[in-house]
Amino acid sequence: MLQMKQIVSKTLSNQSLETSPTLFERVETLAKDFATRAATHDKEGSFPFENFTALHHAGLLSLTIPQELGGEDLGLASICQVIEGIARGDASTALVLNMHYLQHAKANRDRRWHPEVYQRVCSESIADIALINAARVEPELGTPARGGLPATIAEKTSTGWRLTGHKQYTTGSPILRYFLVWARTTEDQPQVGNFLVPRDLPGLQIVETWDHMGMRATGSHDLILENVLIPHEYALDIRPVSAILPPDLMTAVWNSLTLSALYLGVATAARDWLIQYLGDRTPTNLGTPLANLPRFQTAVGEIEALLYANRKLIYGLAQEVETGNYEPNVGLQAQAVKYLSTTNSIRTVEIGLELIGNPGLTRKHPLERHYRDVLCSRIHTPQNDVICKSLGKAALKIQ
Repeated sequence: MLQMKQIVSKTLSNQSLETSPTLFERVETLAKDFATRAATHDKEGSFPFENFTALHHAGLLSLTIPQELGGEDLGLASICQVIEGIARGDASTALVLNMHYLQHAKANRDRRWHPEVYQRVCSESIADIALINAARVEPELGTPARGGLPATIAEKTSTGWRLTGHKQYTTGSPILRYFLVWARTTEDQPQVGNFLVPRDLPGLQIVETWDHMGMRATGSHDLILENVLIPHEYALDIRPVSAILPPDLMTAVWNSLTLSALYLGVATAARDWLIQYLGDRTPTNLGTPLANLPRFQTAVGEIEALLYANRKLIYGLAQEVETGNYEPNVGLQAQAVKYLSTTNSIRTVEIGLELIGNPGLTRKHPLERHYRDVLCSRIHTPQNDVICKSLGKAALKIQ
């Protein structure tokens, strides 16, 4: 953690060097606390509400909100470090927090929301536990990153927009106060965009469907909307289908790098547990801890090399983005970092499993949970096949 503090402290946006260690000390303290409950929430598939109470009290829910609205407005490298630190304690909590950060960071850059609505959402996120995330994936469509239009519809009425639809994998749904719902209008020439939907409205329902192998405490349940009425000003950047903008470059970069940092945190937690286990475990036939055996030292050395590469990749590019000293193909670079770093993170945990055998897959130890969590890195957009295709087309100069 110390090395990473030194790397990131040089690039903190709008933060003094005197205050930045305090932030990361809070993150480290919270992560240790979250780790004491992570196994229970994983086993039960329960949502860690208490973690977000702690994050709120520590002032960590407003880090990507503009300073003029009371937030911290931290840059990418700083947010990556916060997410990595929280993920060392509880990956599920880190993922929900990261989605909240990403939505606020995008809104901060775009400023396309109605000003009063934006100020209200920011104020609530500072004063209370008021998280926000997107709701985009649908049963019929799947992930919109693969193309297609949403089946969720928004009908304009004299009193507002009326939304009806079904969304899946809505990360953080048990605690979210706002959902950014991707929908299309009912006009003859439909428009597409995001609609801000507050949680406590008639017709909104959360159906508890999330029962996955990894990231079990994220509460990524289904969102059902049945004639949910929102004010007109809660329609955000609605455009004709023919005028849909390409994905925002910085949104894609932030997404790739923060997710990479999250799974680096998971892999580092696995490494930390493995080192302790190897130091404590003394088989009777050896009479010495496993850590003293060359085979184990070599394997841990491989893990260290993979984690070192991840840190250089993630924080090196994050620093370039923060300083504005990035290349035109920074989007592809961020995708490459996600591909390489998440592959390294998965391999890191696999080495630990291969090294110690059955104890690594025993539920009383955290390594098997870290493995299930780190495998989820392959699911997040952009997925590996899309990344490699994009990199290949760029190299071949194919449009």
